[in-house]
Amino acid sequence: MILCVGESLIDMVPEGGSFRPLVGGSVYNTAVALGRLGQKTGYLWPVSRDPFGDQILRPLAEAGVDTSLCPRTDRLTTLALVTLADGEARYSFYDEGSAGRMLQWQDIPPLPDSVTALFAGGISLVPDPCGTTVETLIARHHERLPVMIDPNIRPLFITDPGAYRARLARLLPMADIVKLSADDLEWLYPDLAPEDAACCVLDSGPRIVLQTGGAAGAKAIWSGETVTAPAVQTTVSDTIGAGDTFNAGVLASLDQQGVLFKQGIARITPDQILKALTMGAKAASVTVSRPGANPPWSHEMPA
Repeated sequence: MILCVGESLIDMVPEGGSFRPLVGGSVYNTAVALGRLGQKTGYLWPVSRDPFGDQILRPLAEAGVDTSLCPRTDRLTTLALVTLADGEARYSFYDEGSAGRMLQWQDIPPLPDSVTALFAGGISLVPDPCGTTVETLIARHHERLPVMIDPNIRPLFITDPGAYRARLARLLPMADIVKLSADDLEWLYPDLAPEDAACCVLDSGPRIVLQTGGAAGAKAIWSGETVTAPAVQTTVSDTIGAGDTFNAGVLASLDQQGVLFKQGIARITPDQILKALTMGAKAASVTVSRPGANPPWSHEMPA
């Protein structure tokens, strides 16, 4: 089971001059997408007992995602106010004292043996105590379990850039796979070209760095020659959840290919990486073709 650890929230998405509440969150979207793609998936994050909590749990249940590790709490659900500019999503977060933000180590039960890989990232890595809690979880399990991290950096959410850079400097070397967008790379290394920045991340310890660039497609920077997969052409409604769905496609492909374990990633081949990038791109193309973070089911995947 691939365990996704990180934020769930409500995206307040513009619609007809008002806002429509849609379930979202970077890691949450990846968990739902993995479940819809037919992978054995678990989700770990506090879920509020407020009305939004039930709204958050429903798509997970429909996708067959195991939520037995999710603590329930009376704290409120995080809200993200979404604005769109030419289809690109920008976010303002209402998170102070929220259910997820207050996650502490003692809230996390022991991981069952059924967990075979960890995925983490998003804004859950930024504030404390939840950021420290996720970091501790990865530190305690990364030697045994393969880890994928997508920081999905939101600069407006980061109140202490120095502290967050220090956390990423500790976290990324513990990951086997790191996914970074062009915007992420620019924030991390503002003086470097994106591929040079990705190489710097690779040099810190991960085995594979995935560099995504929307319509430019995706690259895998690793110990071998760079592997590139083009974006799948589609009519874009908006980009909400695109990168999250890409992550799910990559993880699903690696799992289906039988390489989503420590030694499997260590011996991965260019063809296996290309298959993973291609599945990620296909999955993301469906998500961007319709409003909000609405990942594809397996039967909706492009051929």
